[in-house]
Amino acid sequence: MWHSSEMKAYENGDYILPDLPYDYDALEPMYDEQTLRIHHDKHHAGYVNKLNAAVSKLEQARKNKDYGSIQAVSNEVAFNGSGHVLHTLFWHSMKPGGGGDMPPEMKSAMEQSFGSVDGAKSQFAAATKAVEASGWGVLAYEPVSQRMVILQCEKHQNLTIWGVTPLLVCDVWEHAYYLKYQNNRAEWVDNFMDLANWEFAAERFEEARSAMTAGRK
Repeated sequence: MWHSSEMKAYENGDYILPDLPYDYDALEPMYDEQTLRIHHDKHHAGYVNKLNAAVSKLEQARKNKDYGSIQAVSNEVAFNGSGHVLHTLFWHSMKPGGGGDMPPEMKSAMEQSFGSVDGAKSQFAAATKAVEASGWGVLAYEPVSQRMVILQCEKHQNLTIWGVTPLLVCDVWEHAYYLKYQNNRAEWVDNFMDLANWEFAAERFEEARSAMTAGRK
């Protein structure tokens, strides 16, 4: 499940770098302009370029019937493809003036899944701060139980549950926060929570739940 044309990340046979949904300085002071420019224009763009290159390698392998490097190339697709998806979601997981109240349906779903909204927020923040090495905190919809789950993602592609739909993601690779926060990941995560775009998460939740309901008819 993908959300809205605003997150266009694939076009005419190639993965593309999506535009930011706000200006580079729109998240100041909690997320600084310099970090956002480097993060989006360099790091995210790098994942897009490497993903397209890996897809081209697979096309060439099929053409030549030569799969000697299939393990390495498959890893490149998983790593860079997951990086592209998560970063695309990350830009929309924040907004100027974020945090605060969330839509009623989101509150209800969080209470059902985690017992309370505060419990969900505190678990998400704690899990994100405790990610081992580089990775992400991920709030997701899990379709088997039809509930939300909170995951720690290592790198971009490890430790997921197959079939989940990410709703809100927080990047805790060092490049995501180090210029402003240095080694203080916890402060960055706390400030991310004040930028969190709960309307975006709620929209993705409703789309994921509706798609699952439609699929069961």
